Amino acid sequence: MQQAMVIMNPSSGKAEARDYIRAAEEVLQGAGYQVTVQETAGEGDATAFCLQACAECYDLVVAIGGDGTLHETMNGLADQQHRPTLGIVPMGTVNDFARALQIPLVPEEAIQSLASPRTRRVDMGRLNDRLFVNVVAAGSLAGSLSSVSSEDKSRLGFLAYLKEGIKELASNTAHTLTITHDGEIWEGSSPLFIAALTNSVGGFEKLAPTAAVDDGLLHCFIVKDLHLLNSVTVSISLLLGNLRNHKDIIYFTAKEVSVRSTEQVQTNVDGEQGPPLPISLSTIPRHIQVVVPED
Repeated sequence: MQQAMVIMNPSSGKAEARDYIRAAEEVLQGAGYQVTVQETAGEGDATAFCLQACAECYDLVVAIGGDGTLHETMNGLADQQHRPTLGIVPMGTVNDFARALQIPLVPEEAIQSLASPRTRRVDMGRLNDRLFVNVVAAGSLAGSLSSVSSEDKSRLGFLAYLKEGIKELASNTAHTLTITHDGEIWEGSSPLFIAALTNSVGGFEKLAPTAAVDDGLLHCFIVKDLHLLNSVTVSISLLLGNLRNHKDIIYFTAKEVSVRSTEQVQTNVDGEQGPPLPISLSTIPRHIQVVVPED
């Protein structure tokens, strides 16, 4: 019998993740899996559980939680000789990776999709010595979003990020960045740099409308100016899917990118606090196999 490990973050989805464990077990058992459930209690637990699933040659690992739980789980799949197929039940605030793969955002529907015979190989990103699932951001705005507490995420959802973002926009803080990509160099002042693997960032599914989960590219945006008034026109461009054409945005694609600064600059990785600059980014094409809904 095939083996499946379910890794669940009990604080996700306004602390409702536990309510869906039994349903997930029933769907997986019906699909022929023997199911083991692991519940995270702190940082790094999802990675440790996933490493265990790799070592014991599980066939499937299912992450029930938000982008942070998924980020940790997929880091457990990095560079392993045996990598189980990944299933996703999105329960977080934004769930960008699930959006990009068109996995249902309604947990009941996503659970039913776990029995799908269809899979897709997807890219992973590497940041220094760790993997990322969806997006890396650097700058003053990225640092402020990392300060959103788990309690506010559960209580306010996406509004928690919006609240912090508006406060940072009002301060209009920028940093001097040096960005090197595929042999080219950009130097200047910027409040925000974004490198995305997929089309969806922060719940906006048109950030990089041409991005695909398996194109082997980082889709990058350098924001040259993002004061409170200018952010309105940037937001309109974002909603229309033409952000890369905005006069204060530099857009490029690359396979390798490095970002450094003479100042102390924070990063945000898949919605959580990341390492300070400098950072080196690259892609690992088609590294993970993910269960996706049937057409």
